[in-house]
Amino acid sequence: MKKLEMFFKLLADGNRLKILQTIGKDERSVSEIIERTGLSQTLVSFHLRVMREARLVTASRRGPFIYYRLSDPSLLNLLEGCGVYASELRNNEDDERPAFQWPPWRIMCRGMG
Repeated sequence: MKKLEMFFKLLADGNRLKILQTIGKDERSVSEIIERTGLSQTLVSFHLRVMREARLVTASRRGPFIYYRLSDPSLLNLLEGCGVYASELRNNEDDERPAFQWPPWRIMCRGMG
């Protein structure tokens, strides 16, 4: 269970999700990722290093350029599936349901003691 928790913590960062979606099924250079995401070079490099160490992406050097690809392209299927669930948490203007809100902390902890 600990590894699953770590995995979802990796995916919990919006910038990492942007980078993963930008890479998609293709192989992208750092400069392409920067251009497509609008993130700074420092931020992109940081997140790519974290994802490389976690083995979400792999890197290959060709000349002066480093190209990244997903270690397992099926990760895109997982992200798409999670997106379906996440859409249920949103409160669209046409949606009469209230927006998702975490219950107050004291209620969440009531059964934990």
